[in-house]
Amino acid sequence: MKTKSGYRNRQSTEASDTPENLELKAEIDRTRHRMESVWNQFEEVVDPTLIDCYIYELKAAQLRYQFLLRSIKEQETNYSLN
Repeated sequence: MKTKSGYRNRQSTEASDTPENLELKAEIDRTRHRMESVWNQFEEVVDPTLIDCYIYELKAAQLRYQFLLRSIKEQETNYSLN
């Protein structure tokens, strides 16, 4: 099931659920929640300086999210090749 952010929430007992993999999934969830929080704050502000601040903060969180998704995909691909 895909969420608004595109991350699939899966409950699996795959062997690929190593401690590193589980930590990456937790970090993805934290980053997704951070993006949602920043977006909600962005929608509430009217000060131009704060608007800029939230835009940069949201962009940084999105880039981190993309990095984490690539990392977990790479981990799972490497696991499936072994």
